[in-house]
Amino acid sequence: MNKPFTLTVSAAELLALTRTPHPLCILDGSFDLGTPDAARQAFKDTHIAGAQFADLDTHLSAHGEVAAINAGRHPLPTREWFAQQLGNWGIAPNTQVVVYDRNGNNFCGRAWWMLKWCGHHNVAILDGGLGAWQAIGGPTDSTNGTVEPMTATAATAPVIPLAPYPLAAPLVKLVDTDTVLHNLQERPQTQCIVDARGAPRFTGTTEPLDPVAGHIPGAMNHPFNTNFDANGLFKTTSELQALWAQTLQDREATSVVMHCGSGVSAVPNMVAMVLAGFPMPALYAGSWSEWCRTPGTPRWTPHTN
Repeated sequence: MNKPFTLTVSAAELLALTRTPHPLCILDGSFDLGTPDAARQAFKDTHIAGAQFADLDTHLSAHGEVAAINAGRHPLPTREWFAQQLGNWGIAPNTQVVVYDRNGNNFCGRAWWMLKWCGHHNVAILDGGLGAWQAIGGPTDSTNGTVEPMTATAATAPVIPLAPYPLAAPLVKLVDTDTVLHNLQERPQTQCIVDARGAPRFTGTTEPLDPVAGHIPGAMNHPFNTNFDANGLFKTTSELQALWAQTLQDREATSVVMHCGSGVSAVPNMVAMVLAGFPMPALYAGSWSEWCRTPGTPRWTPHTN
């Protein structure tokens, strides 16, 4: 492998990677908010050959007895807990990881961000997702494959717990509710809050998932799907630069805090900003689902004025 892929990778580049001896792990991060089991079934029906399933609820969030470091609908687990999950997938520091989904890059970015959070450099999002892979005739598996964690080098081997991934310094910045609230109240000029949800949820016209409709006061709206073209690929650098210049206006790019409903669809916005040449923004992982459930946080709602 001549160079690691750290942001995005094309379907053709991934196909070439599969033909090299370099350690490679492909994670399918597809999900369905309404019916989570549907994503597992979709994976069993069709997935990139050799891919493993990364479930948003059970692998990429803290639910049940797993300790969480924040609230919201998809709270983050500890880095130590996720390091064991990475080990179970067979991921080592020299592994090239590629994540994808079949949902317009809505969900797979969560795995990308969490790997960066654990200090893993070589992880990239498959541009165009499963559709782009199928368009070039990339091999798929439709043999009712397992959705449980496996090693990256032996997709048919029994599940064997491996050593945890050796954590390194985070490569991304995480902020919490207290920080966002403090900056909003005391230093609003140092924080540019960008909301990745669609306009109807941002304006409070509809809210199908959380108990309060609206947004964090002062937030700007940049729906994540505006970063993609009609084929589901990230737009060109010049197109993304124009889009983000319009969203940010005169605000400093270094002050951006990205969020969405539960810290998932905010990630495509983060990647798009970097593709456009801006610095990597911070992530407020709790997002609106934590903010609107936290007593004392101000909310803009359709009834505010």
